[in-house]
Amino acid sequence: MYRPGTTRCCSAIALALFSSCAIAARKPSSAPRPFFPARTVWTLALNNALTAPPAFSGANGYFPIEGDRLVAYDLASGRQLWIVSASIRSAPATGDGLIFVDQPGAIAAVRESDGGVQWSLPYDERLAVPLVWDNGWLIAADTSGAVVAFRGTDGRLIWRRDIGAQIHAPPALAADRVYVPSADGRLIALQVETGAPVWEHRLGGPPNDILALDERVYVGANDNFLYCVAAAKGDILWRWPTGADVIGKPAIDEVHVYFVSLDNVLRSLDRKSGAQIWKRALPLRPTAGPLVVGNAVVVTGLGPAPRAFLAKDGSPAPDLPAGGVVAAPPRIVTVPAAPAPFLILMTTDLAAGSTVTAMTRSLEPPVLPVFAPLPNPVFPPKLE
Repeated sequence: MYRPGTTRCCSAIALALFSSCAIAARKPSSAPRPFFPARTVWTLALNNALTAPPAFSGANGYFPIEGDRLVAYDLASGRQLWIVSASIRSAPATGDGLIFVDQPGAIAAVRESDGGVQWSLPYDERLAVPLVWDNGWLIAADTSGAVVAFRGTDGRLIWRRDIGAQIHAPPALAADRVYVPSADGRLIALQVETGAPVWEHRLGGPPNDILALDERVYVGANDNFLYCVAAAKGDILWRWPTGADVIGKPAIDEVHVYFVSLDNVLRSLDRKSGAQIWKRALPLRPTAGPLVVGNAVVVTGLGPAPRAFLAKDGSPAPDLPAGGVVAAPPRIVTVPAAPAPFLILMTTDLAAGSTVTAMTRSLEPPVLPVFAPLPNPVFPPKLE
């Protein structure tokens, strides 16, 4: 180690400068790491059909299956952790070390560690959309038009707010707000601690799944538009027209927002300005919002396998293997000690039931085929 008062020869200094330059040159880029080529880590046959979309927490997955059961798996290895009896009507939510489930006549929380019941409370109204958890808050929205907030750790009721219409898609939380999409076309912001109304804005059609950030809210609606709304007061910052209803939750990376619509098109817009970067015709009818996976965007729909596209220009990425029909939207999970995240695919087959496949980025250099672009592509606008 260098100490004041010592000397270094010129060659030593040159070597140090060369090493510093080499280290700087190897500094990782902020660009997303390629996911393709991808490899299969493991494939797991559940031997039963999924009865609701699964939930994920950390490196574990929780799968509602036939026979009123909930089974937990370690996603690093595909090893079963536990299985318990649980009648589950919609996708569970996870948080606070618990799995929150919608059951006939009740909302319950079971422990992630062993599947044991932590708390259960009677709830006679049927939920209109799946439960949502974020930062300690458990939000339920029932068919009566009520939005209800519970404390996740013990199920204590905090507030209840009647919005005067049925909820059209799951609420979303960000900062100190709960955003609620109503079937009568309103996007409603409530104060998370009290349920007090903050603002509401009527869109051209019922809003669908919401991507809520601290300063902006992205939501598609059944009027063929994707909206970008200011979180502070609900002002519409921009909107983008499509040829059909925008479905599913939009996805983002550092610069872009991606979304799908029922004209079977995947689009990439600039998050700030709303300018279209590119669009790509899909070979399937989308059934959920897109998923950003490294430097690619994955879309699922009415087809035999998810399809992936490069985020930079929408060109097709290599196909993802899937044995059967897609049973639930794919998910990205971070597995401890794994060099890259896992992409979890869920498919179903009439004979074999549901299958879960874990994929990750191959360590080999990517070799991508060259594809011809669609006719009349939309070229990226010049951004400031």
